[in-house]
Amino acid sequence: MQKITPFLWFNTQAEEAVHFYVSLFKNSKIESVARYDTAGAKAAGRKKDSVMTISFKLNGQNFTALNGGPTFSFSPAISFLVNCVTQEEIDGLWSKLSRDGNAQPCGWVTDKYGVTWQIVPRIMGKLMTDKDPVKSQRVMMAMLQMEKLDIENFD
Repeated sequence: MQKITPFLWFNTQAEEAVHFYVSLFKNSKIESVARYDTAGAKAAGRKKDSVMTISFKLNGQNFTALNGGPTFSFSPAISFLVNCVTQEEIDGLWSKLSRDGNAQPCGWVTDKYGVTWQIVPRIMGKLMTDKDPVKSQRVMMAMLQMEKLDIENFD
């Protein structure tokens, strides 16, 4: 069992968001759904039998989503970094996550549910820490000019 599991607090869209996320990544699935019982629904101001939590996996990583109400919202202070092998993978994820969301500089995108993702080429870390400071600075400058990252523009 995974020791640390990201826990995502949604107002009412947990089920919709989880279905969307599971559709984006291979090796992903919904593991279980817990629903509000009478007492929980009353205490939380929810309908009995509505979705409370959903345990799911994205590319084998465990997550839990909660319909917890409007008390808290997401911010880019917490994001999910997705290391992509190909430009095709970057393009596909970027397109789907930015649809009805908000594209941001440097490979960041906030999806329609308010969750922020960093869609980056797997090689990015190596390029940014290259021993040649001119090369790593060139990579940084290129990245700062992009929203969706383009692997070819880092050569």
